[in-house]
Amino acid sequence: MVKPGAPPAPSSHSLKFSPSTVPLQLTVGRRAFAPSLVLTLALVVLCAAFIGLGRWQWQKGNVREAEWERFARGTDQLKVLDAQGLIDVPRFQRVSLNGRFDAVHQFLLDNRTHGGRAGYEVLTPLQRPDGRVALVDRGWVPFTGLRDRLPGVALARSDLVTVTGRTDNLPSAGLASGRAAPPAGGNWPKVTSYPTFQELTVALGRPLEPRILLLDAQQPDGYVREWQPPGMPPLQHWSYAIQWWAFAALAVILWAILSFKRVAVRS
Repeated sequence: MVKPGAPPAPSSHSLKFSPSTVPLQLTVGRRAFAPSLVLTLALVVLCAAFIGLGRWQWQKGNVREAEWERFARGTDQLKVLDAQGLIDVPRFQRVSLNGRFDAVHQFLLDNRTHGGRAGYEVLTPLQRPDGRVALVDRGWVPFTGLRDRLPGVALARSDLVTVTGRTDNLPSAGLASGRAAPPAGGNWPKVTSYPTFQELTVALGRPLEPRILLLDAQQPDGYVREWQPPGMPPLQHWSYAIQWWAFAALAVILWAILSFKRVAVRS
């Protein structure tokens, strides 16, 4: 018999909570769910980071999808450029323009690969009738094996030509290292790695249009031209996003497993 005013009988299971324990109790058999404060805070930080990284990758996939769609639509219509510059039309737009190639002053973009092989992309100035100078990417050439032996990229003719291709931006370094502006002096062609238009303008001594032209594959005077949309496929970015979110889910599961404590049993 329990006397009036007597304290209740102790439970057969007891678990002491400390200030470092989250005030949450759930007993299952001989184990109690009692997550620690430090572990819970670590979970919040990790989940916030994983979810944020996942959203970032998902958004990058959406941006890349839009770029790839613009790249696909660029061939829908050929636009003839008379008084317009390359910057006046959308990126990846297929255009036609007239001019004369400057075969003497050419640039070789370094650190460009094709099929796993190292090489260069050839940028040749095209002097347009209205005075504008556009850089035409004539395609990829392989590395000769020696830095002091550059591939031959000479042009035999300097008459007025009509070229067609896609408008694009200069390749950007991104996470790649080894940026190098074209040398101020020396012979042509000049080797450069991820240059800016300002650096190319200084080396050439003439202002350049702020976009390049990717020469069509069927055009003469070119090299390997298997143009692809920029960056990784959108699906790869989305798969990375799902992986980050899976890490967040695994962190929650691990937190739950580590938060179950064995409780003492009183006789």
